[in-house]
Amino acid sequence: MNVLIKPIISEKMTMLADKHNRYGFIVDRQATKGQIKKAVEDTYGVKVLKINTLVQRGKATSRYTKGGLIEGKKNTVKKAMVFVSKDEKIDIYSNI
Repeated sequence: MNVLIKPIISEKMTMLADKHNRYGFIVDRQATKGQIKKAVEDTYGVKVLKINTLVQRGKATSRYTKGGLIEGKKNTVKKAMVFVSKDEKIDIYSNI
């Protein structure tokens, strides 16, 4: 099972990473905090202090187009906020 799916790259997450050493990842829905911690430490070589997880439920979406109304649904995802010690950094952009 691949625990880490992708890092969350947004303005808010970049600000949190710079100021507070917190990084966001989209992870597998069945992954536990222990598995996430081990995956981050093995992948990036840092010491993880704490992990917060949340499951963001999928929402129904609709939009009007020239062809008519298009309805769909966003996927349900699990997110993990990873807290790293102050003297360590994760370089997310090196893997892109």
